[in-house]
Amino acid sequence: MGTFVIAQRLSGVYKYEFVSRKGKTIFTSNDFELRFECEEEIEKLKSSLERCVFMRFKSSSGKFFFRLILDEHEVAVSRRYTTQLLLQKGIDEIIKYADRAEFLDFSSAEDIFGSSE
Repeated sequence: MGTFVIAQRLSGVYKYEFVSRKGKTIFTSNDFELRFECEEEIEKLKSSLERCVFMRFKSSSGKFFFRLILDEHEVAVSRRYTTQLLLQKGIDEIIKYADRAEFLDFSSAEDIFGSSE
């Protein structure tokens, strides 16, 4: 099952990613100033999957990706895929698992794994 992961960029803004059950990032959200905005957006996305539109594109380097659109606003951009089949598998994973995915918060400055001493 996929997971939403909240993280903080070096610039201080927050983002979330939807990560597959195999640990690969499927898409990355837009930036948010506050962490709770990520949580709100995740909940909105989870409850509105049937209204999501996946706009498919091909980059100039020949890679495939999609933009996730909800209520006429771009919510996220996928990673780059080498084939259209892999792109579709990423979309299928979102449709199948996103509505019941939990989220992990890695945005705090604390060392979540503790010291290595």
